[in-house]
Amino acid sequence: MAKNILVTGGAGYIGSHTCVELLKAGHDVVVVDNLVNSSQESLRRVEELVGRSLEFRQVDLCDAVALERVFEEHTFDAVVHFAGLKAVGESCEIPLRYYENNLHGTFELMKAMDKHDCRNIVFSSSATVYGDPASVPITEDFPLQTTNPYGRTKYFIEEILRDQCLADDRWRCLLLRYFNPIGAHSSGRIGEDPNGIPNNLMPYVMQVAVGLREEVVVFGDDYETPDGTGVRDYIHVVDLALGHLVALEKLPGLPGCTAVNLGTGQGYSVLEMIAAGREASGREISYRIGDRRAGDIATCYADSAMAASLLGWRAEKGLSEMCVDAWRWQSENPDGYPED
Repeated sequence: MAKNILVTGGAGYIGSHTCVELLKAGHDVVVVDNLVNSSQESLRRVEELVGRSLEFRQVDLCDAVALERVFEEHTFDAVVHFAGLKAVGESCEIPLRYYENNLHGTFELMKAMDKHDCRNIVFSSSATVYGDPASVPITEDFPLQTTNPYGRTKYFIEEILRDQCLADDRWRCLLLRYFNPIGAHSSGRIGEDPNGIPNNLMPYVMQVAVGLREEVVVFGDDYETPDGTGVRDYIHVVDLALGHLVALEKLPGLPGCTAVNLGTGQGYSVLEMIAAGREASGREISYRIGDRRAGDIATCYADSAMAASLLGWRAEKGLSEMCVDAWRWQSENPDGYPED
């Protein structure tokens, strides 16, 4: 059944891909985004890809008055909450900005939801809530022990949502802890468009491949991994978007607040990802070894059995497709989205 969905941060990388899947499934979508780290052009392209329109409001979640206006003008069945600052390294440099933005924005969102009788939320959490795990693969019952301010904002928001669900049994919440999204829509029309120097590996690799940057800096090669570089679980952004779609479908039948990993269960090292990017692009990708980066860990990949059993979701796309789609986006949009 079609629903009215509010998507916070919907103009961003994961948000825009999720909007595609929501619209394709017949849902009506309203996006609120402050465009600090995103582009309205992504939403224009979403509409072009699907042949359906969505409503966009340039609103910062911390602006309670503007957010209240959105809720007064619409009746929402559920919220998908992506909005937030998201760079691990940057969060270590300006932690107060991360706490203020990510926590305050969520407070205002939840207050507006509660006031307007919308108590279903799918939250964009992160594997960073597991910190440096004692073992892999990571299951949802692992201890939560974040290693950086970005991860702590995700952890704190999880706890806030969990407390609210305990206090009011009308609330339903799914905490989607996802691993490392890469790739792009197969059309090449939407993809990851970071501001300035990319904080994530694959956009950096692809920017080197397309000639925007000279080399990839590998942050440390002395980790306890097969080749000394960090190992992560990379997941295609479209698989991730489909995870949010099924989460919304399953949410009403789940009790209270539930955490679910979204990953592939396969880890790849930084050097393996550079090699995969070279294969997908057919370009040479130079790299050099730099110092470790604050907040980084050696190895992180998921056990996604709960997603399969609870949501009926599994990642379908492999590493080659992730990299080919990422390269198509980057090569067809070398400078990302045009400025609004």
